[in-house]
Amino acid sequence: PYVGGFDFVMLRGVGDAPCEYAATIPHTLWMAFQMMFAIITPALICGAYAERMKFSAMLIFSSAWLLAVYCPLAHMVWGKGGLFNAFLGGTIPSLDFAGGTVVHISGGVSALVAALMLGKRQGYGIKPMTPHSVVLSVIGASLLWVGWFGFNGGSALAANALAANALVTTHFAAAAAALGWVAAECIRGGKPTVLGAISGAVAGLVVVTPASGFTTPIFAMLMGLIGGVGCFWAATSLKHIFGYDDSLDAFGVHGVGGAIGSVLTGVFAVSSVNPAAAIALTGTQTGAIGLLYGNSGQLVNQIKATVVTIVFAAVATFVILKIIDMFIGLRVSREEEFRGLDLSEHGEAGYNLDEL
Repeated sequence: PYVGGFDFVMLRGVGDAPCEYAATIPHTLWMAFQMMFAIITPALICGAYAERMKFSAMLIFSSAWLLAVYCPLAHMVWGKGGLFNAFLGGTIPSLDFAGGTVVHISGGVSALVAALMLGKRQGYGIKPMTPHSVVLSVIGASLLWVGWFGFNGGSALAANALAANALVTTHFAAAAAALGWVAAECIRGGKPTVLGAISGAVAGLVVVTPASGFTTPIFAMLMGLIGGVGCFWAATSLKHIFGYDDSLDAFGVHGVGGAIGSVLTGVFAVSSVNPAAAIALTGTQTGAIGLLYGNSGQLVNQIKATVVTIVFAAVATFVILKIIDMFIGLRVSREEEFRGLDLSEHGEAGYNLDEL
């Protein structure tokens, strides 16, 4: 129930025939689809420790974390007999359509642990550290928004009504969260910003990820609105209260947004959207699967899965980073950080300053 097995090591038995996890597509495609989730999760953790971790340490950490943290969680949620699998015999059946716990909570919490262990960037809190290009930030967020349709819509594993619902709920939640974040900026006494809008959009994408195949577009909008405001508070007030340096708000958006989405999935899940989930949880395709329809037990399961994911990811990440620090060290020197990691770690510059 925790780590699965080794039946498919080195792609043994993984071929063109459908597998037990995805009867509608070839097993090879299922593998490739899962690899997309697996590689983006260590990548989002980088957002918390940007500009201060050694490249060698990052490579070892990403590989070790993927194997020791991501893979067990992926099995717990989606694997046959996994601890949280609501469809294939999990003992704490929770709902996570496209990776709210597996990707976002685990990645966000691990990002926070990494940021705390590495310490703050030089000059953090003293000089402004705004994005060097808001234009590139918008392009990146736009690519994420479109790419998220592949994550969430693709998790239906077929071109069907469930995929369409996941696509629409994803889009509505992102839009609502962008508005929620910008509104929070204005209410707090600031100005509506483009950076805030795209941060809110990503927060909405995160929040709706576990619920995208279980809830309606209107409920998704509400989830996005809640998530946009909640993640704004985490990325501004919470970060300053505790004083940690989460460079790109990986914890504030992914960790907090993932937790909000995982819990709210237990509130807004609707049996008519996913009758298979209703059958798995209640034995009938019209049974209540969310708190809003009378199933408080599912909310409890969502909270349990969220808490276990947080504790497991935090402890495992701490251990991995400690071991790496003992052998090769985690952080670049003060001089290397001052020069910038492009030059000190890779011997190249991102821009030709002579031509600017």
